[in-house]
Amino acid sequence: MRVTALAVSVAFAVLVGGCSSAPQPVADLGRDLADKVGVDGMFGHLRKLAEIADANKGSRADGTPGYDASVDYVVQTLRDKGFDVSTPEFERLVVTSPGKPTLSVSGRTLPVDQASLLTPTRKGGLRAVTARPQKPAGCVAADYGTKSVANAIAVVDDTGCSIVAKQNTAAAEGAVGLLVVSDGAGPRELFPRGYYQALKMPVAVIDASGDAALRRTTAPVLLTLNAEAAMAKSRNVLAQTKTGDTHNVVVAGAHLDSFVESPGINDDGTGVAALLETAAALGAQPQIANAVRFAFWGAEESVLAGSTKYVQGLDGDKLDDIALYLNFDMLGSPNAGYFTYDGDQSGQANPAVPADTVPAGSGGIERTLAGFLNLAGVRPADMPLGIASDYSPFMDAGVPIGGVTTGAAQRKTELQARLWGGVSGVAFDRNYHLSGDTVDNVNRDALAVTGPAAAYAVGTYAQSIEGVNGVPTREQRRRHTP
Repeated sequence: MRVTALAVSVAFAVLVGGCSSAPQPVADLGRDLADKVGVDGMFGHLRKLAEIADANKGSRADGTPGYDASVDYVVQTLRDKGFDVSTPEFERLVVTSPGKPTLSVSGRTLPVDQASLLTPTRKGGLRAVTARPQKPAGCVAADYGTKSVANAIAVVDDTGCSIVAKQNTAAAEGAVGLLVVSDGAGPRELFPRGYYQALKMPVAVIDASGDAALRRTTAPVLLTLNAEAAMAKSRNVLAQTKTGDTHNVVVAGAHLDSFVESPGINDDGTGVAALLETAAALGAQPQIANAVRFAFWGAEESVLAGSTKYVQGLDGDKLDDIALYLNFDMLGSPNAGYFTYDGDQSGQANPAVPADTVPAGSGGIERTLAGFLNLAGVRPADMPLGIASDYSPFMDAGVPIGGVTTGAAQRKTELQARLWGGVSGVAFDRNYHLSGDTVDNVNRDALAVTGPAAAYAVGTYAQSIEGVNGVPTREQRRRHTP
């Protein structure tokens, strides 16, 4: 049988056309990414961050040249992999002088909490009598009734409204200062977003003992608020895939800054390195169902400002577009433990995080990560949820959260040492916030497990947010700005 040139040409065209079709999605993207994220690649990033710290007085703290150089490195690394990268600015509070805020009552000096570091008392303090409204909340003029607080320091409780509203009402009634009695467990609305910028007169928080001392005297007291601060600008780094559903975004984050006296290689260069390698393995235009946003936060070590300001800057729709948040902080502690954030509240809960405030779906994320760690040969334990990590503002906004960590300054127990190896009675990372947090002190074996775990979670949820370990769908979400 004779084959014509035309037939050969057609057959070749069909073959070439078939080879040039769009790549098919990976069957198990989570496992594929985990296999591609290797410890050598992550250590390459750690060495770069260490070089930056070495060139900048041993620190990559927010507000220093070391942090700016860290931002530049992460930005260039992501751009080299095809990502569009942004570095949105945010403002943070910088303490310029801690001072020693006090209240002197009848010859006794009591410590107080200065409500706004931007509003100290004049030099020498504020001397005045104290006075109370008829209704202790002091939220509206009617609360004061016939009680005059003109030229006095008003004393109110922590109920009913924000500290800003209490100040504004007291000022309108002629008060020259404000004391709020609180045991520290007042309602969340007491300190609204940006409250410290809205306080324009001396305001302090006192406890029950301070309140009792005030009730025993009618003489003038001396309020000294001498802590000082200023507002400074910093930057986050954000990069998102160009593919995937932008109404179901998987956000994965790590903080980029170090503690002021540390190069910050385990804390949190390891989280940064894991996400950079995950981004490189995923690529900017992968075949995925859900978009992935990589976030590198500033000012975590000082006031948790980067992630908090980011979440607070999102409107309702943008918050609803976030399907879940994954946080990776300290993945290579020298005396490593293996912890997943306790999203299902099966461990001993932190009283500061009531179980009914943990967003639905957080338990599924924990199971996803725990499943990977178990298959990798390490049995994970619960890390109680807290209020001082980059996942906290997402959790407060109703976003399901999860993550992995190998521990910080907590001491490893005998049971944990039997479970994971290492030394009992010694901190998971004895270099936490110290100059010894260097590349040489990162646990390579631990990072070889936790780095791929981060990649696995990113890939798994980029592929699907459904299933037994899934999170609520877009239609089921009701986020709120914290």
